[in-house]
Amino acid sequence: QVQLVESGGGLVQAGGSLRLSCAASGRTFSSRAMGWFRQAPGKEREIVAGISWSGGSTSYADSVKGRFAISRANAKNTLSRQMNSLKPEDTAVYYCAAAYGGYGLGSRESEFGYWGQGTQVTVSS
Repeated sequence: QVQLVESGGGLVQAGGSLRLSCAASGRTFSSRAMGWFRQAPGKEREIVAGISWSGGSTSYADSVKGRFAISRANAKNTLSRQMNSLKPEDTAVYYCAAAYGGYGLGSRESEFGYWGQGTQVTVSS
């Protein structure tokens, strides 16, 4: 089992930046791929960024490439994401996620099976 707790959401103006963090419990964090998903009102949840178990491989949705950066600190059981140049369309609840199994790349939605409670990000125009 993996438990995930997000923090760092809030209200920001368009063009601004936010940094989200996710604290994970359990001894298997370092062997699991991790990811960030988001769900906007009236839309399905989508993956926006993923990182492999080692941190050596990252992937991003086209809508956030060049603006978001995912990173992890295995020694601290933490996952982070820096979001720059935020747009109103980035407004959503953001979820931290962990993969079902170990040693994956974190590039596919189907890899993930554990979720945090979510944190709201609102970007005003």
